[in-house]
Amino acid sequence: MEGLEISEVEYSMIEKENRYDSEYYMKRFLDVEYMLSSKKHFRIKDEFIVTDGEHGSVEYLDAGIKYLTAENIKNGFIDVSNVKYVSEDVDKRNKRASVEAQDVLISIKGTLGQVAIAEAWLKPCNMNRDVAIIKAKNNKIKNEYLAVFLMTRFGNVQSSRGGSGGVQQMITLERLRMFYVPHQTDEFYLKISEIYNTFLSNLSKSKSLYSEAEEILLSELGLKDWQPNNAPVNIKQLKESFLANGRLDAEYYQTKYDELFFRLSQFECDTIKDIANIKKSVEPGSEAYQESGIPFVRVSDVTKFGISEPNVFLSQNDYDLKELQPKKDTILLSKDGSVGIAYKVEEDTDCITSGALLHLSVFNKEYNSDYLTLVLNSIVVQMQAERDSNGAIIQHWKPSEIEQVIIPKLPKPIQETISARIQESFALKAESKRLLDEAKMMVEREIEKTN
Repeated sequence: MEGLEISEVEYSMIEKENRYDSEYYMKRFLDVEYMLSSKKHFRIKDEFIVTDGEHGSVEYLDAGIKYLTAENIKNGFIDVSNVKYVSEDVDKRNKRASVEAQDVLISIKGTLGQVAIAEAWLKPCNMNRDVAIIKAKNNKIKNEYLAVFLMTRFGNVQSSRGGSGGVQQMITLERLRMFYVPHQTDEFYLKISEIYNTFLSNLSKSKSLYSEAEEILLSELGLKDWQPNNAPVNIKQLKESFLANGRLDAEYYQTKYDELFFRLSQFECDTIKDIANIKKSVEPGSEAYQESGIPFVRVSDVTKFGISEPNVFLSQNDYDLKELQPKKDTILLSKDGSVGIAYKVEEDTDCITSGALLHLSVFNKEYNSDYLTLVLNSIVVQMQAERDSNGAIIQHWKPSEIEQVIIPKLPKPIQETISARIQESFALKAESKRLLDEAKMMVEREIEKTN
């Protein structure tokens, strides 16, 4: 029986919960919920109204009403870098899920328990059923406190328990409404609210500085207000098309790509292979995934702003960690799925990356690593990635194509100015993360010491 976990529960509890899967009654779930229920507490349903988003299918648009999915809810904030849009009609028919400032949002399907608070700039906004929206009934309980609590280990355990037992992980609204939340003093709610709002303010300043860096780059390249020509017809001779590059798909020869390369030809340029060494990582397969070990970073965990906490791990004994772990200043570049996402690692990182993420190490001293990363994330390289990976059901950008990507070389002082903005941006982002971690630790300590 060694290693076997057994929980003994009364049948009346099973009937009450209407759950018969053994995972639901794991000791770590029961211990946390027993501790929380023994303190002064409320259930979410006592202080908040809980609903979810659109249940039907919708048509996505290029612009319109922002439409959130679970992918947009991150660790404390809402990421709209890849947000979808829907029509005003969808928003009107789904008014119960129209997002207002200060609403607490939590992912309830797929990746469970990601939490954020909606800010005023997000409006107008709606969402799908993978996200639950929690609206305060009154002002007695601070929304920020609830959001931070849901991000602590006490909130995470309840999210994990609520999603256990199914092939598709999902927290039902009924289960979410029954989450235990310990009462605290008004002074404590206010303190957490202040820290959380400072976290959001720093994050906003960080994004503004990054946007300034992007604006400098595009202005220097004459691309700030450029609108690519989307003409449906472009005539090419055989010698400048198939015979030159072996591509027959019409999308590859769109006029907008010719325009881009003409604009880049006005600057001194190099290819990526002239700037950085490219190293591949590993793809162990899902059978190697574990619940603990060394974090395994996949494309879905990476944005141009950083690496989110992975939920998949690998055995440390099976891999050469010294060889595979990203080092400081390594640029991670996605080549599969969402191609062309680049992020420069700020310090040696205790993780292994997916084979879909290439490691770029800059050796050409004419290029600043921050500058190169920004160019990779800009329209300059995104259009090249789009052109190369067109025509496939699942996007794939070949390393041989990536080597030939054209990078404009701006003067070093401009690169340094861009780098300074980016470094300041990431310093603020790191400070915002520290503040959020501090708020979570404060809540956990308060829960552990209160009766």
